[in-house]
Amino acid sequence: MAKFAAIMTFGDDAARLEARPRHREYLQRLLAEGKLHESGPWADDSGALIVYEAADEAEARGLLAEDPYSRADGVLAGVELREWTLLFRAEG
Repeated sequence: MAKFAAIMTFGDDAARLEARPRHREYLQRLLAEGKLHESGPWADDSGALIVYEAADEAEARGLLAEDPYSRADGVLAGVELREWTLLFRAEG
C-alpha cells in the first residue's frame, strides 16, 4: 500500500464546523479499515493533513472525494493530493 497526503486549506468556518462530526466519523471508519495512516489540523486551524493508505492514486482520490469535508459546499478552499514516501518514523 502506498501513502497519499491530502493537504487541505479550509474555507468557510461555519460549513466546516457543521460537517466536522461526519468528517471525524468518516476518518474513524477509515482508521478501522486500515485506510488512514494519520490526520490532524494545522495548529492555526487553517487546514489539515490527512495521510491515506491506498493501493494507488485513484483509490486515494476516491477516499478524499467521499470525505464529508469534500462533499460539503465551502468547507475546502483548496486541496492537494500527493503520494508520500515515509522515510523515518519515531516509535511510540
